[in-house]
Amino acid sequence: MKKSIRRYFCNTIQTLLLITFLTSCGAGQSKEAAGNHTDISADLIWESSMELRYASGFGVDYYKDGYRLITVAEESRYLIVPEGKGIPADLSSGIVVLKQPIEQVYLVASAVMDMFVSLDALDAVGFSGLKADSWYIDEAREAMEQGKILHAGSYGAPDYEQILASGCGLAIENTMIYHTPEVKEQLEKLGIPVLVDYSSYESNPLGRTEWVRLYGILTGKEAEAEAAFAAEAEAFEAVEQEEKTGSTVAFFYITANGEVNVRRSSDYLPKMIEMAGGSYVFDHIGDEEETVSSNVTMQMEEFYAAAKDADYIIYNSTTTEELSSVEDLLAKSSLLEKFKAVEEGRVYCTTKNLYQSSMKLGTIIADMHKMLTGEDGMTYLYQLE
Repeated sequence: MKKSIRRYFCNTIQTLLLITFLTSCGAGQSKEAAGNHTDISADLIWESSMELRYASGFGVDYYKDGYRLITVAEESRYLIVPEGKGIPADLSSGIVVLKQPIEQVYLVASAVMDMFVSLDALDAVGFSGLKADSWYIDEAREAMEQGKILHAGSYGAPDYEQILASGCGLAIENTMIYHTPEVKEQLEKLGIPVLVDYSSYESNPLGRTEWVRLYGILTGKEAEAEAAFAAEAEAFEAVEQEEKTGSTVAFFYITANGEVNVRRSSDYLPKMIEMAGGSYVFDHIGDEEETVSSNVTMQMEEFYAAAKDADYIIYNSTTTEELSSVEDLLAKSSLLEKFKAVEEGRVYCTTKNLYQSSMKLGTIIADMHKMLTGEDGMTYLYQLE
């Protein structure tokens, strides 16, 4: 009973956070829309705001002499102070000061690691919330194996002593931190600033990737961030020009107890399928539920009834194991043998690094399009024989 109450409480908090987030669309796109209160100090002269193409959960205001004001989800503000510059004496209250260079970052939000890699800023990360064998990003795993990045505990149980002794300049958390708010409070009491990453709440998949521009500001790698984001946006926009295929797609995995886990229709992965030119078979599933969970679990019979005629099926291996053949898939349920996609040889599997590859969403959409059009050269999907 206590676990049920705690789960309900945590889901309620996350739902409220999502509602707040969604009502703050357009953050940072202009002085008026951002709500950033850009007059934050008599010593700082506002110059412009970052023009965002897809993201709505953060904003950046540019000030003279290289100062930057980052606003996250309309509620948290961070002043980035360039190296060698002073902190304004009359800075508005509630703004967290981050002096560059920001070093020994405690990175818990796993989606952010790929952004640091794309910026060539991995040397700014001192600690990880995941262990080495949980990383499917080669550079992150290798850095941990070489001792360049240390495991400092998960979001709910960080090693405060280790983090504090290192001179940690910033903790980057995901919204799971709100399940244990006392951890966030303790980090801040110890003088470690906390930035909560909301990229997973973006309604547009490319909005998630655009958060690299925020981390480019933090790490002083703004040019690299612009180039990295532009490359993924270009990959997506190239697919966007193509005609819709009309093909239906089921995306799922089978749990240890034989149930089927599918993505809620409002989740970013079904939207990526649509962007790639396909049609997600569960077009309205979970829309009526008030939850921030991206998954819906159903019985195999229910899944069969809805997805047996799908043109393509994609098995999600990110939370289970990668499959090597159709036989591996059929071993999970004999009903799958009757699926149209199985009979016609259109069965695909994701690679393990799909979820952690936040800087490759444009490429993943392009992979889905290649699947739908029968092209080769996919990176994050492969066909099961």
